[in-house]
Amino acid sequence: MERVRDVSELPKAHLHLHFTGSMRPATLLELADKHGVRLPETLTEALGRGESPKLRATDERGWFRFQRLYDAARSCLQEPEDIQRLVREAAEEDLRDGSGWLEIQVDPTSYAPRLGGLIPALEIILDAVETTVRDTGIGMRVLVAANRMKHPLDARTLARLAVRYAGRGVVGFGLSNDERRGMARDFDRAFAIARDGGLLSAPHGGELTGPLSVRDCLDDLEADRIGHGVRAAEDPRLMKRLADRQVTCEVCPASNVALGVYEKPEDVPLRTLFEAGVPMALGADDPLLFGARLAAQYEIARDHHGFTDAELAELARQSVRGSAAPEDVKGRLLAGVDDWLTE
Repeated sequence: MERVRDVSELPKAHLHLHFTGSMRPATLLELADKHGVRLPETLTEALGRGESPKLRATDERGWFRFQRLYDAARSCLQEPEDIQRLVREAAEEDLRDGSGWLEIQVDPTSYAPRLGGLIPALEIILDAVETTVRDTGIGMRVLVAANRMKHPLDARTLARLAVRYAGRGVVGFGLSNDERRGMARDFDRAFAIARDGGLLSAPHGGELTGPLSVRDCLDDLEADRIGHGVRAAEDPRLMKRLADRQVTCEVCPASNVALGVYEKPEDVPLRTLFEAGVPMALGADDPLLFGARLAAQYEIARDHHGFTDAELAELARQSVRGSAAPEDVKGRLLAGVDDWLTE
């Protein structure tokens, strides 16, 4: 019988993890108590039982409920020490799951009011990342993300800020929140600023909306990666385009099911995308609210889609190739993937 290898020991890169959503449930409850924040009962009750809150975001009301829980959790991050703790614990969880490279996504405007302003907020986050890299040995960088619910001028401000800190740990620029709001082309100038400054273009698309949103990210924002992108599986020509250009889709299976994009793990079209040659980087998205961290995404590919160890290794390679890691780090991680297969 073929040995089943431990996916938590498979070297990989993690390219889709949101800042507040990376928090450990116990940490959230402790910080809420520390700062006197009253969290929604649906959240505290679920986390108290060791479960994830029941979510579904396929309509705007459901997305609003999801966003309300996320905003409540974010309000518990009020001091630099809280930021440092979150970043360190996110790195520890990733290391436990086999990640050697983590790109964490953050909109610093969400934290600026409590941390002294936009620039101080980003500097506190980047300092926390630098300290965590030094203390844990993980490779870790930041992707600054604009909010598509806000005005495109705000995105331009963020893009300029991200470029300013490109040499201090920022490697990419994204666009997050409800894909049904705000057209990609409205943010084209912000992404042009980011690309001209040497940053990766990594907007969200193809999760809550269909293939058209992925095409918009490619055409209007010249995306190097697509946050989610899973709905591209509905359009064979689009999949060929992604495969030909080797645009990595940051697919988050557990998140897709939790938010109601797909009913069951086996409905997520991992196999369709993989066999079409679309590069994928499996991600946890917001494990605080969805429960499953990085290694669990690879377990979904194995248990629900029949991915062999060789195919899981290829998924790990695709995550590394799609990352902004330096070439020597990529080489080390890719060699580790080969070692995992031969052990």
